[in-house]
Amino acid sequence: MRHIATLGHAYAVAGKRDEALKILDELQRPAAQKYVSPFFVALIYAGLGEKDQAFAWLEKAYQERHPYMILIKVEPVFQSLHSDPRFADLTRRIGLP
Repeated sequence: MRHIATLGHAYAVAGKRDEALKILDELQRPAAQKYVSPFFVALIYAGLGEKDQAFAWLEKAYQERHPYMILIKVEPVFQSLHSDPRFADLTRRIGLP
């Protein structure tokens, strides 16, 4: 799952929005039938520059206590979110310095 999400992020930051959205659709479609991590959905939205969606999905990942949440400060794909006050709030709630 992470590899697919990473590919979606790569498409997004490369300006290949349609390809990124296709991968988002692929991730979200099976969510009704099997678990799809909100962390990976957030990863693609961050790449697309859709901060509100990225934070909404990161919040879901936080609520689910997704283990990768401890990496959001060092994960380069979320670098674009660091300047947003919601990022500081989220990292504080996670317990990150």
